[in-house]
Amino acid sequence: MTVILMREREIVKQLHRKDLFGWSVFDEQRNLDFHSVLWIREQDNIMIDPLPLSAHDQTHLKKLGGVSTIIITNSDHLRDAESIAETNKAVIYGPAGEKDSFPVTCNRWISHKQEIVPGLIAYEMQGSKTPGELALLLEQTTLITGDLIRCHRGGELCLLPAEKLMDAGKAADSVRAVAAIPTIDTVINGDGWPVFHHGHEALMKLTDSL
Repeated sequence: MTVILMREREIVKQLHRKDLFGWSVFDEQRNLDFHSVLWIREQDNIMIDPLPLSAHDQTHLKKLGGVSTIIITNSDHLRDAESIAETNKAVIYGPAGEKDSFPVTCNRWISHKQEIVPGLIAYEMQGSKTPGELALLLEQTTLITGDLIRCHRGGELCLLPAEKLMDAGKAADSVRAVAAIPTIDTVINGDGWPVFHHGHEALMKLTDSL
C-alpha cells in the first residue's frame, strides 16, 4: 500500500454545500493535498476516504452527528477508515472490483452505477491503478473522485500518471463516461485541488487531452 507522508492536518471545514465538509493532509512526496469528504444527512452521515482526525475534528464530528457509513473508493485510500469505523460503530463499503483482495473487511461492496443511498451513485473507473476504483456522483452535481481523476494545478483536471494505470484506454473511457454527465458542477478530487465550479467544462477539457 502507498506510504502517506503527512505534514499539517487541516480541521474539518464546510465545502460548497451546507451538508458537505472536508479535511485534508499535505503529502510532501507528491506536493499536493489528499482530501476526505463528510456528507451530513438526516438519516445518517457518510464519510468518504477518511483521513485521520485530530481531537478537534473528532469533537466537531460528534457535533455534526458522527458517521454511520464509510465509503472507500479504492484500497490505496483506506487511510484511517478502520479506526474511525470502530470508534463510531460505522459500516464500511468498498469497491466490488477489489472484493477478493481488499485489505479490510467490508460490510457491503459497491458496483458500477449502483445507488448507494438516494442521491449518491457510484461509477467504476476502470483502468486505474486498482480494479473497479469508485467515483461518486452526489445529487447529479458533485463528483467525488478517488485516484484516477485529480487536479495538480488549480482549475485543471488531470489523470493519474500513465505509469500507474492498469489500462490507459479503459481509464480514458471511464473518464469520458462521467464527463458526459452535463449536470456536474463540482469535482472534489481525492488528490489535488477541488474544482468547485464549472466542473463539467473541466472534465470535458480533460477528455479532449486524452
